[in-house]
Amino acid sequence: MSAVEDAPCKLTVCRGCCCGTKKKVPGVDHDAQLARLSAIDDHSARRVPVRTSKCLGICFQANVVVVQPSATGRAAGGRPVWLGEMVEDDLLESVDDWIFEGGPGLSPLPAALADHVTSKDAKKPKKRKKPKDGKGKDAKGKDAKAEKKSKKDGKDKKKSKKSKKKPEKV
Repeated sequence: MSAVEDAPCKLTVCRGCCCGTKKKVPGVDHDAQLARLSAIDDHSARRVPVRTSKCLGICFQANVVVVQPSATGRAAGGRPVWLGEMVEDDLLESVDDWIFEGGPGLSPLPAALADHVTSKDAKKPKKRKKPKDGKGKDAKGKDAKAEKKSKKDGKDKKKSKKSKKKPEKV
């Protein structure tokens, strides 16, 4: 078996503009997390290579870790698994256990990681609008349509004032 055929799982860890920074994710020892991920061995006692990336593009899910399958896992159908919001130590333990069991393609995703699966194409969730009751009113009891109409009418009045020209003095 060649070295390529026997390649272990690999990790890509985002540590750029957002992921891995105290500003974006306070209260996490990012250096210790990176050291923890860098210490993972697979079932064959091979050290799992860890590559850091400046940005993986889904900053709203910081910290992001991508688990790439081993060569054997890829041959078995495994594909890279993107994990977001990897900020707790027990999640890193789950990644370690998963890789030890074989990782993508060879072992099922641990339940602890299921809610953290994301993708490189993930879209930032839109901000939620104020909830309306069944009668078209918002949470404060205001009629949403009437309020929208009054705002529009106010804008129309402003436009009409601007559009009136002052008579020219002769």
